[in-house]
Amino acid sequence: MNERIVSIVVPCRNEAAHIDAFVSSALAQQLAAGDELEVVIADGESSDGTREKLAAWQQREPRLRVIDNPQRITSAALNRAVAAARGEVVVRMDVHTEYASDYVAQCLAALRETGAACVGGAWRPVGQGWPQAAIARAFESRFGSGGAASRRVDYTGEVDTVYLGAWWRDALLRLGGFDEALVRNQDDELALRITRGGGRVWQSAAIKSWYTPRASFAALFRQFYQYGYWKVPVIRKHRLPASPRHLVPFAFVATLAILALGGVVWSPARWALGGVVGLYAAAALANALALTRSPRDGLGIAGAFACMHGGYGLGFGRGLLDFALLKRAPGDAATRLTR
Repeated sequence: MNERIVSIVVPCRNEAAHIDAFVSSALAQQLAAGDELEVVIADGESSDGTREKLAAWQQREPRLRVIDNPQRITSAALNRAVAAARGEVVVRMDVHTEYASDYVAQCLAALRETGAACVGGAWRPVGQGWPQAAIARAFESRFGSGGAASRRVDYTGEVDTVYLGAWWRDALLRLGGFDEALVRNQDDELALRITRGGGRVWQSAAIKSWYTPRASFAALFRQFYQYGYWKVPVIRKHRLPASPRHLVPFAFVATLAILALGGVVWSPARWALGGVVGLYAAAALANALALTRSPRDGLGIAGAFACMHGGYGLGFGRGLLDFALLKRAPGDAATRLTR
């Protein structure tokens, strides 16, 4: 086998508390003989000491390169890092994730063996303490995720999208890279472009990483609000959603809004609203308690469900208003960088 360079590409901004551990783990990836590693970090104008820590790493580690990302958003960071990469293969990593020592090697193996345009592993959320651990359990649940295959850690096969991802660099450049009009969902949109173009997105259970979710319900709600908001321009661009499950949270939130407005003048609507809320609360608690024996954790998981579904649905509705009806620029809640 000819020597092959593999480029890890990383978006980064204000990660002083985590960057040392991440760089150390990325550089410790174990590759097969003949494969060479480089790490390209696109820094989005960090102001918390991250850049100084990266500079110290560069002085002693020639495999690390740091480039500027003045746009600060993830899609632009990834495009700049891919453009600067020297590797035939690019593997995306994020700072708030831990990786198996053979993560990159397994990505390479999946690309070579499957012929897929994009490969990756499942989301494996791991939280510490309350409520982060409860939020992690909500991520794992079929009730929370809508049954997405990308949340099934034992699944190997074709999927709509994968967590993070790896690509042949030339093929990724031919696709046009990541859509920089999107603050969120740029990875989902790229996967949709691949599958609509006849390519395959492949998930391998052997590609293992552990994602650190948000540590508060408010942060979780903001995250999913942005996911829902930026799903609207993805659907408008491609004329169809990647999956019907992307529409369900908005349908739920819209139903609640219609019943609440109707209840102002028609009392049966108030009863219906209470019934729908009660049914959702019962379903959320039942699914939460199926995951834990702790009532406190059960309430936390149910609360995370509500933040995920409610945030996504409200964000999607605001996206429809901004992009489809009023045709105005996104507001601060949709563009504020949350991590």
